[in-house]
Amino acid sequence: MYYACMKTLDLAPHTEPTVLQFLETAASLERKLDRVLSSTKGVSFSEYRLLKALSAAGPTGLSRIDLADSVGLTASAVTRALKPLEKIHLVVTERSERDARQSLAVITPAGRELLDDAGNILRDALRGLPINALSPQKISEFQTRLGELGKR
Repeated sequence: MYYACMKTLDLAPHTEPTVLQFLETAASLERKLDRVLSSTKGVSFSEYRLLKALSAAGPTGLSRIDLADSVGLTASAVTRALKPLEKIHLVVTERSERDARQSLAVITPAGRELLDDAGNILRDALRGLPINALSPQKISEFQTRLGELGKR
């Protein structure tokens, strides 16, 4: 997924190694978070992101299209990802008669509880990262630069 975007970017030769390293680091971190959540809470990091987006949406929930936009997936990928969450009662969906992509997904109380627990587990895992040795100002600057990269 990360490397597919590299083919469409027109980068200066000296930029590519940095971008590739960034993408490899992001993929590695995502795998680590996925392992931590899967082994402790039984959900993947992707599922955590879906639950987090649904929690932020409040009691009205989100359509699959809006949920897909918020987590960077396709609507069909969201549909597939929500099924296991529905089976374990972390999410409920209100089906649209016409279009499954317009069905609303809503986080359940059990989903909120798992999200809170998973958030604590992720915070503990993230505390061990080398970036925490940086000052709050340096971290803020880094976050700003990452945001700028994503906008271009």
